[in-house]
Amino acid sequence: MEKIINSYESMLIVSLANGEEAAKATVSKFNDLIAANAEVIQIDEWGKRRLAYLINDMSEGYYTVATFKSESDFPAELQRLMNIDESVMRVMVIKLEHEPVAKAEEPVAEEAAVEEAPAADAE
Repeated sequence: MEKIINSYESMLIVSLANGEEAAKATVSKFNDLIAANAEVIQIDEWGKRRLAYLINDMSEGYYTVATFKSESDFPAELQRLMNIDESVMRVMVIKLEHEPVAKAEEPVAEEAAVEEAPAADAE
């Protein structure tokens, strides 16, 4: 029987109660787990952000979004492990309906090059 590979995206909000370094360590632990069990498409660490509403009397959290491809049983196990961890405030793992595409790195540099090109033509 052939294994079915699907695309998923997970969002993780980690508590900053023990400091930003402890939050980064927790995020790294789960990123390593994803890399060991799935094909990582992209991991975006949004970092420290203000929450829309208080969660456990906290107004800030450390956000991370991971896009990956895996077998259908891994996302449920990943979510279970994330929910067990005391430093994790919120978790969401969803199945993507479309094929994920890694975003290009440093789009700002491309915009700067485009802005410089017309200035060179003016001379």
